[in-house]
Amino acid sequence: GRERKRKMGKKRNVRQFKHKKILSPKDVRLKNSAEEAKKKKEADKEKQITRVTPVSSALFFRYNTQLGPPYHILLDTNFINFSIQNKLEIISEMMNCLYAKCIPCVTDCVVGELEKLGQKFRIALRLVKDPRFERLPCQHKGTYADDCLVRRVEMSKCYIVATCDKDLRRRVRKIPGVPIMYVSGHRYTIERLPEAYGAPKT
Repeated sequence: GRERKRKMGKKRNVRQFKHKKILSPKDVRLKNSAEEAKKKKEADKEKQITRVTPVSSALFFRYNTQLGPPYHILLDTNFINFSIQNKLEIISEMMNCLYAKCIPCVTDCVVGELEKLGQKFRIALRLVKDPRFERLPCQHKGTYADDCLVRRVEMSKCYIVATCDKDLRRRVRKIPGVPIMYVSGHRYTIERLPEAYGAPKT
C-alpha cells in the first residue's frame, strides 16, 4: 500500500508540473508591476538635483549693473520697420526715452533679413547702414535673427533688446536683467528699466 501511495504522489507531482501556467503578457499582475516600476523610475528622477542656470553677478542688485549710458540697444527687424512706419527717428527717439546716449546695434542676421525682404524695405536697409549704428558680426549659420538676439543677451547682459515681436518679447522676459524697448503710441517705451525717465509710465 505504501508503494502505491508513493507512485500516486509521483504522478500527482508530474501532473502539477505539466499544467503549470505561464502568465499571458496581457495579465493584470504583469501590467501592475510594470506601472509600479515606471512610477518608481519617475520618483527617482524627481529626487535628482536639477541644474540651475547661473545668474550673472551683474544682477547682484535688483537691477542690472552692466547697463548704463551709453546704452547699447539690439534692434530686431520689425522694430526698425515699425519705427519707419511711425515716422520715428531711431537714435533721437531712443535718447528721448532714456535721457542718455544710445548706440543702436544691428547684427549681421538682422541686416540679412532686411536684404531678403527686398525692395520694399530698402529704407530700413539704408538706415541700418548709418555709421552711427554699430554692426555686430554673427558666427552662426542662417539669418534667423530671434535666436541670435536671445543667445547674445544670455551671454552678455549689457544690451537692451528693441523689438515689437510678441514671441521674442516673451522669450527675452525669461532672461533676468534684460530690458525691452518697443513702440507704443507713436513713441518708444521700455520695460524692466527703472532709470528710463523719459519712457511713458505704463
